[in-house]
Amino acid sequence: MPGGSRAGRPRPSVWLAGAGTAAPKRKAEGGDGAALDRQRIVAATVRLLDADGLAKFSMRRLAADLGVTAMSVYWYVDTKDDLMELALDEICAELSTPDLSDEDADWRDQLRGLATEYRDLLMAHPWASQLLGRYLNIGPRSMTFAESTLAVMARSGVAPEKRTGSLAALFQFIYGFCTIEALHQERSRASGVSMDEYFRQVTELVAARPEFTENYGNAGELLRDGGDEAVSTLRRETFDIALETVIAGMEALRDRAEPPEAGNV
Repeated sequence: MPGGSRAGRPRPSVWLAGAGTAAPKRKAEGGDGAALDRQRIVAATVRLLDADGLAKFSMRRLAADLGVTAMSVYWYVDTKDDLMELALDEICAELSTPDLSDEDADWRDQLRGLATEYRDLLMAHPWASQLLGRYLNIGPRSMTFAESTLAVMARSGVAPEKRTGSLAALFQFIYGFCTIEALHQERSRASGVSMDEYFRQVTELVAARPEFTENYGNAGELLRDGGDEAVSTLRRETFDIALETVIAGMEALRDRAEPPEAGNV
């Protein structure tokens, strides 16, 4: 029978409840005659979220896409929350990790690669950044990526007690950067224009308002400077510079001399 947690209090995570493992196939079949199973449901969920976004997703729409009833889906996932967690971990399979056995590899290059992988993932699936603030995201694929990141940081020379804060600065920056970028994408899509066209319209509107350029000259100059480049190029360049800033901060934290203890001065 379907799980009974749908009507109860939300549980901390599908993975902590032991429900993240694959459920057996049932008799229910999709519209193409293929047996329904959890993997097929999760794959369809990711496809719908990519196509229509989080706001338009529903269990009813998912069931229609699969050619089954909504109750059939609940044989494999107890709740929509569980399904969203499973979808988050599913896309983490796209993340590549560095060769941790390469002792000559530069930890900074490996960290750049991990950060870029994470940013590309969130941009390929804009809905994911909205879910990361709701769920623990401790599925096996996500944890594999986290383990690689921690292993790279262990080679950085940053003191162990400071690594968590360093990684928080890195990934909170990526999360915030991609969340804003995803929201801009959604706004332009809702307006029926490309990101480049959306940005061009904003630039032209600002340029047509003398009071804006007079009172906020630096902001106006910044908009004009980026007017000829594609938004995707500008965002990538901005991301790369911000990433270098975070890594430079890690190096500074590593190299900064510890203040003397009280009584030893």
